[in-house]
Amino acid sequence: MLFVPLPFVVAILLLVLFAAVARRDDEAPRNLPFLALILVSVLQSLLSGLRWGYGMQGVMFIAPIGAAIVPPLAYCGVSRLVRTSRLATLLRIGLHGAPAVVIVLLVALWRDAIDVALVLIFVGYAVAILLLMRPGTDALRLATFENAVPAYRAILFAAFALLLSAALDTFVFLDLAWTQGRYALVMITVGNLAALIILSIAGAVASRSRTPLEVVEPTPEPDVAEDKETMIAIQRLMETRRIYRDMDLNLDRLARKAGIPARQISAAINRTTAKNVSQYVNEFRIAEACRLLAETEKSVTEIMFEVGFQTKSNFNREFRRVTGMAPLQWREKNEQPA
Repeated sequence: MLFVPLPFVVAILLLVLFAAVARRDDEAPRNLPFLALILVSVLQSLLSGLRWGYGMQGVMFIAPIGAAIVPPLAYCGVSRLVRTSRLATLLRIGLHGAPAVVIVLLVALWRDAIDVALVLIFVGYAVAILLLMRPGTDALRLATFENAVPAYRAILFAAFALLLSAALDTFVFLDLAWTQGRYALVMITVGNLAALIILSIAGAVASRSRTPLEVVEPTPEPDVAEDKETMIAIQRLMETRRIYRDMDLNLDRLARKAGIPARQISAAINRTTAKNVSQYVNEFRIAEACRLLAETEKSVTEIMFEVGFQTKSNFNREFRRVTGMAPLQWREKNEQPA
C-alpha cells in the first residue's frame, strides 16, 4: 500500500484553502503576502513529508530557507492592513528577505547555528506583529469594520503560531542534543504542521480585509476640545449621511469622508466612548436595524445588508453585544402593533 505522509495531506488541504482565498468573488485587491504565506506553508509541508516520510535527507537544506520566509510574509500581510510602509518597495524586500539570506549563508557555512537563528527570526517577527496590534482592532485601519474583529483575532493567532513554531524548534534542538532525537519526529510532524495550519488559516481570514492605498498621518496629541469637534463631525456623518451603511467602510475611508486624520478619529472615539471605532460604527448599524425590525416586515437578512453588515455571524454577534438578545427575539419583544 502506498504510504501517504500526514504532511502531504496537510499540503493538499492548504492548497484547497489557497484556491478558496484566491478565487474570492469580490474585486478587492488580494493581500499577496498572505497568499504567498499559504503557498510557502504548502511547500514546507511537502518538504516535511519527503524528509520524514520517505527519508529524503537532501530536503533538509531547503526547509530552513522556506521556514525563514514564513515570518516576514506574515508580518508583511499584517502591515498591509495596518498602514502603508514609509520604506521604498525594494528596501522592504531587502529588509524582509534578509532572514532567508542569513539562513542560506548558515546552510553553507555554519549549520549548527540554523536552529538558533530560526528561533530568533520567529520570535522577532511575532513580537513585531504584536507591537503592530497594540491599538487593538483600530490598528487595522484598512480592514473593513465588518472584518476588523475576525482579522484582529486571526492576526493574534498568527503571532501565537510563530511563537509556537519557535518553541517547537527549541524543543527539537534540545531533544537532538540530549536524547538523540527521541521525540523530534513526533514534534516536527505534528507541532510544526499545526503551526503552519494556524498561520495559513489566520492569513486566509485576515486576507478577506481590503487593502486600499493609504496616507500616513502623524499621531495627534490629546485635546479635549479637538476630541469634541471630531465626535460632532463623525456623528453628523453617521446620522445625516448614514455612511455606516457602506459595507466596505473602514477607518481610512471614514477619515477621508470626514476630512480628519484616521488616528485622530480613533483616539477621539477611544477617549470619549471607551470603545473602538468598529464598535462605535456598528452601534449605529444596530440602532437602525432595531428600528427596521420594529417598524417594517423586512427579513433579518434584508435588514442586515441594508445597515451595512455582510455576514449573519457578525451581525448576530454585534446585535447581541448591543442589545443582549438575538434579532428575532428583539423583534418579537419590540414589534409595533399594526
